[in-house]
Amino acid sequence: MDKRNALRAGAVSAAATLMMMMSSPAMALVRDDGDDPGAPLSTGAVIGLFVVLPIASFLLIAGLVMLPGWMKGKDKGAAK
Repeated sequence: MDKRNALRAGAVSAAATLMMMMSSPAMALVRDDGDDPGAPLSTGAVIGLFVVLPIASFLLIAGLVMLPGWMKGKDKGAAK
């Protein structure tokens, strides 16, 4: 049964890869009517938006989740 599942997974992966390779990314070079792209972002802005901002959001949410435990104190919240 394992051989059959592996064969099926390989066939699905091969078919998905083939379909992705057949799609035409060249259509992205043609502008649509009404398309108005904005100014390009600088490297610093890209790093800030896609690296720093998600990490800061994660740390803020993690801190807010852990805040009630910190307010109780270490000895009161620990199970003995």
